[in-house]
Amino acid sequence: MGKRLYVGNLSYSTTEADLRDAFAVAGEVAEVKVVLDRDTGRPRGFAFVEMISDAAAQTAMEELNGKDLQGRTIAVSEARERSAGGGGGRGGFGGGHGGHRGDRDGFGGGRRQRW
Repeated sequence: MGKRLYVGNLSYSTTEADLRDAFAVAGEVAEVKVVLDRDTGRPRGFAFVEMISDAAAQTAMEELNGKDLQGRTIAVSEARERSAGGGGGRGGFGGGHGGHRGDRDGFGGGRRQRW
């Protein structure tokens, strides 16, 4: 089990300090990163919290998953590594739902082609 946790369903007003305080009940927090939208700079509603130990991460998942934080029921689980070639984004390959994502400069319209 890793020490890095995914925290989902966050209020857009949740800060890194709020998460650090909430997760401190489970043990020492090494790092907190609220994920921001690249274009707008606004929070995307999820974050990553790294706990100092596996035991603290396990406790955090058990204690905080499904709990209320700022009026939202948060989801806490072990963070998974990104798969190679994923991502997509503007002009990239491999994103979206089953096709080459093409928001602006990419190929296709983000929809799967049926041949």
